[in-house]
Amino acid sequence: MPARELVVLGTASQVPTRTRNHNGYLLRWDGAGLLLDPGEGTQRQMTLAGVAASDVDAIAITHAHGDHCLGLPGVLQRRALDGGTQPVPLLFPEAAGPYVAHLLGAAAHGAALARPVPISTDGPVLRFAGGALEAAALDHRVPAIGYRLVEPDGRRMLPDALAARGVTGPDVGRLQREGVLATPDGQVRLEEVSAPRPGQRFAFVMDTRVCDGARALARDADLLVIESTFAAADADLAAAHAHLTSRQAGEIAAAAGARRLVLTHFSSRYADVGALGEQARAVHPDVVVAEDGARVAVPPRRSLV
Repeated sequence: MPARELVVLGTASQVPTRTRNHNGYLLRWDGAGLLLDPGEGTQRQMTLAGVAASDVDAIAITHAHGDHCLGLPGVLQRRALDGGTQPVPLLFPEAAGPYVAHLLGAAAHGAALARPVPISTDGPVLRFAGGALEAAALDHRVPAIGYRLVEPDGRRMLPDALAARGVTGPDVGRLQREGVLATPDGQVRLEEVSAPRPGQRFAFVMDTRVCDGARALARDADLLVIESTFAAADADLAAAHAHLTSRQAGEIAAAAGARRLVLTHFSSRYADVGALGEQARAVHPDVVVAEDGARVAVPPRRSLV
């Protein structure tokens, strides 16, 4: 199992179909699990995908439309049934607070396993899996936000350079922590035996028109998950309902320098969503058309050397 991957639990917008469940996504990131937009039926989809309720370490909701959050009570109840005792952060737009309170009420005893984190401003909102989870406002018919997980930049150790300077064993870790190491031949500085290692980024953009928030979230993302509710020919419908077309999703990804684009949140009017993928590929080279149950790996880390 890759250390960093997206498990797709559902891909339908508003109305599920025979082959597409309501939204639901689990981001696995170095052993931690972030559950995003658990729509109706998410608990069952988790079972089908081999995802345990205990795999969820935080939950993030983009907005208070049912296809993005009606599965929350079931997930929390399942955590309680499985013996969970540790509350997990539950992130959501502050304006959605009353609706989230109703969902927690429906979760009954499971509600105690959620720690509400209402979000009212853009920026970092949670430390998660060694990185910073950020939020930004989107442009939908109700208050909505998207999320971005940012791993700090670091350095990659160069074995040949370490060997040439005689740095081995525990001294390698000491050098990484302290930045400088005293040796019999003098000092070794970290930058002399390492190279820059860019941190990875994951972005999650659901219901929105094209907006600055979507662009900011997508910037330099290694994996960008974005709604693609309508085909390009239905741009008028997309604008009327405050959604994106597949072409617009591709354009956002391309302009932002995102590496791998995952399209999802498909309208039930499209039985075959393959054409939506082709429309995005016209402007972006790496496009995955999400399917329920699919696993999408985060691309290998960028290298600067």
